[in-house]
Amino acid sequence: MFFRMIRGTFLRQWKKLLMIALTVALGASIATAMLNVMLDVGDKINEELKTYGSNITVVPQSEAVMNKLYDVENDEAVTEYIAEEKLGELLTIFWANNITDFAPVTDTTVTLNGGDEVTLVGSWFDHHLEFTKKGTTYQRDTGIINLRSWWDVTSGKMLDEQKQSGDGYAMVGSELAAQHNISAGDKITVKGEKGSEQLVVTGIYESGDDEDKYIYTTLSAAQRLTGSTGYFKKAEVSAITSPDDELAVRAAKDPSLLSGDEYDLWYCTAYVSSICFQIQEAIPEANASAVRQIADSEGKILEKTELLMTLISIMSLIGATLGISNLVTSGVMERSQELALLKAVGATNGQITRLVLTEILSAAIVGAAAGFFMGYAFAQIIGRTVFDSAVEMSGMVAFIVAVLIIAVTLFGSIPAVRMLLRLRPSEVLHGGH
Repeated sequence: MFFRMIRGTFLRQWKKLLMIALTVALGASIATAMLNVMLDVGDKINEELKTYGSNITVVPQSEAVMNKLYDVENDEAVTEYIAEEKLGELLTIFWANNITDFAPVTDTTVTLNGGDEVTLVGSWFDHHLEFTKKGTTYQRDTGIINLRSWWDVTSGKMLDEQKQSGDGYAMVGSELAAQHNISAGDKITVKGEKGSEQLVVTGIYESGDDEDKYIYTTLSAAQRLTGSTGYFKKAEVSAITSPDDELAVRAAKDPSLLSGDEYDLWYCTAYVSSICFQIQEAIPEANASAVRQIADSEGKILEKTELLMTLISIMSLIGATLGISNLVTSGVMERSQELALLKAVGATNGQITRLVLTEILSAAIVGAAAGFFMGYAFAQIIGRTVFDSAVEMSGMVAFIVAVLIIAVTLFGSIPAVRMLLRLRPSEVLHGGH
């Protein structure tokens, strides 16, 4: 009898129930899209920000101590170095897979073509690194090409270590090239403290900052000019990190103050501070520190993006609640005589309420299922349009959306249920004659 009545309602009021299903589908689709993107957006925002440079700097431990104590940077009197072979240790840390790119850097002042003094920077461009430790070989292609992805090569081409034989090549910043009338293909002579090098200019780049006044060359060429073969001054590291929270802030000050459980949680979370700590464990003679502007920007952008998506989801669910409330209330008003008759023949308020809620929830389930798949498709559109990559479907989102839709449907049905409870058969049936 119960199910026959439900089937009858679907046949008689299918338009009203269809509207309820569509209302739920709309709310569910927006909530599904926003939740899927929100759960996946952290890594995607981090990946986008990685295209704007490194967020971790690795320098010799002694230099970091001097800078901290005396607020001195780049003291030319004493230059400290790190062994180039130590960089392979970055591939062995717990969060090695989160390190997307890194490159050693050695900068020095040289005389260009026997004239002005300019800054020359030596680094890896597209370096293939192989590192063996305890019988395990680690490999990674990395270098400045990815860490300087915003460079615009206005003439010539990017220096390619793996395709161009030897290391007598360089790239020149646009401002310096214009000042000295340097073009791609030209040969320039640079003289450093330990000798001179003749370099072929492969390309002219434009960075939009002070690097437009620099010369970039291979690390080995810069090492010969400074007499530091096999060593580098600092390393730039780009890593995908989690936004800092209260635990990360405390750990960054002193990890030893954390409890055992807090330490394990911090160490096994991709905070920039925990990755820096692990780099220092792997290379004890180095100090790794976050580039705070980039690290802080990641957290702020992520927080604001998540807040925006949360607000959009909340507003869509509020809209769905109001829509359901109006539709269910009008449906109860249209069926008042039918429901009053059921009360007159002995049906209790609880039985009638269960009947109405079952009808509404049945329509809501259909709408939620359709809305979930619509929302997933919407999430893919957002992912492809904004981040140029797909958004992963999370099983947790399906559960969260199901709970939210049930809550929205029940909450939206409250006015109708209150109307049912106040329904008096004698008044309704008498007015119907």
